[in-house]
Amino acid sequence: MPNGKSTGKHSRQLLFSEAIAQPKTMTTQAAPPGHTPSSADPSPLEATDCILQEIASVGRRLEAMDLKITYLTVVSSSIRADIAGFRETVNALDQHLTTVEDQVAVLRDQEEELRTL
Repeated sequence: MPNGKSTGKHSRQLLFSEAIAQPKTMTTQAAPPGHTPSSADPSPLEATDCILQEIASVGRRLEAMDLKITYLTVVSSSIRADIAGFRETVNALDQHLTTVEDQVAVLRDQEEELRTL
């Protein structure tokens, strides 16, 4: 709150925080056509509280989804790193296999030379 004045964002955050802190169980529904208000209808304050609760509920679900997305991003990065490591290992094994195959070819040539002696 700069200069002691509340900003719009701060006010929304405060309302959101209050809505989360004070859960209500009331739900609102649209009035049917021709309906006249009665004492059983929720007051505007109750309706506002209910709307704030719904907003808070959606906010909590979004936060949970954001955490899941963050987790999946970390897991995905880890999997990519593992795949890169596996590729390096496969390349190293392929090079080693090539070296062994070359050595086997040299030994076969030497074996042929020895047989011809």
